[in-house]
Amino acid sequence: MAETDIKYGLVGVVTDDTAVSKVMPETNSLTYRGYAVQDLAAQCRFEEVAYLIWNGELPTRSQLEAFNAQEKSNRGLSEDIIDVMRKFPKGAHPMATLRTAISFLGLEDSEIEDHATDKLYERAISLYAKIPQIVATDFRLRNGKEPIAPDASLGFSENFFHMCFGEVPAPEIVKCFDISMTLYAEHSFNASTFSARVIASSLSGIYSAVTGAIGSLKGPLHGGANEAVMYMLQDVGTAENAKAWMLDALATKKKIMGFGHRVYRSGDSRVPTMTEAYKNMVDIIDSDEARKYWEMSRILDETMVGEKGIYPNLDFPAGPAYYLMGFEIPMFTPIFVVSRITGWTAHIIEQLGDNKLIRPLSNYTGPAQRDVTPMDKR
Repeated sequence: MAETDIKYGLVGVVTDDTAVSKVMPETNSLTYRGYAVQDLAAQCRFEEVAYLIWNGELPTRSQLEAFNAQEKSNRGLSEDIIDVMRKFPKGAHPMATLRTAISFLGLEDSEIEDHATDKLYERAISLYAKIPQIVATDFRLRNGKEPIAPDASLGFSENFFHMCFGEVPAPEIVKCFDISMTLYAEHSFNASTFSARVIASSLSGIYSAVTGAIGSLKGPLHGGANEAVMYMLQDVGTAENAKAWMLDALATKKKIMGFGHRVYRSGDSRVPTMTEAYKNMVDIIDSDEARKYWEMSRILDETMVGEKGIYPNLDFPAGPAYYLMGFEIPMFTPIFVVSRITGWTAHIIEQLGDNKLIRPLSNYTGPAQRDVTPMDKR
């Protein structure tokens, strides 16, 4: 029998076409619909990027105004879902509560079996509008505070801060957050996106696909890495300890979060932009704690690159940046979802536009076919 060529982890396997995003090898740049993500982060608000991901082109002013109006009209959660969220265990991880809340949104959709493209687009906008409030509501409830309703006079990122904290911070802080939203929005066939496409291919529905994607993203080897980075920094403790901590971790083969990437070999193209945003947060906060985390990050990065030639990924600067913005560590991955819902739903729509059930084969390594021995002879 010919030996089966197995691609463990699907490394190097091309499974389908997509027009949503690509890492351009010649420039090592992640692109959305052809635009380098670092250029989008520098020149566009996240709302423009969301429009681009779903529609294929950057919006005109009038298109953006209509798009934002549609998003704002979809803000707001039913009292039923908020009542359910009040019953969530306070110790549950926010990704678990978010996944459950998305399932509840699916229960409220009376046209859930309609997979027409226009209906999928409407649901994508609805999820884009509602997920920030779910994350913010869960944050407040688990801290013994009442939810804050969305404010239609505020932009996407400003409204998220408003719903979390009851106020909007300085524009410079909002800009740093907005940049992170753009950088996290989409990344081709990563684990969670592929999970979403697999589920969508069975015609299970957009809510099933998104809950599956959330389940995949929760893991520390995927989206949960931004949380793990912050816990790692807290474990390091001080800048003076950073180099020794990293050398010991490397010597003992400890899992080090926030470094390396399956796709990038010369460094994650998103990192310089997010690192600049992180440094801006340090300068804005201007505290000993902020400077401590920055210096720890710098030394850990320098040591890892010097010792192993392995570069940080987006989660490495994003985790501490979110921490300095005032977000609790377990919120970091749900914030990832606030952004990535754009990419996930774009892929779900693309998958269902010319759908084929995703059903790979496996290489069986168990026993050959055999007969069952009756109970009295075993």
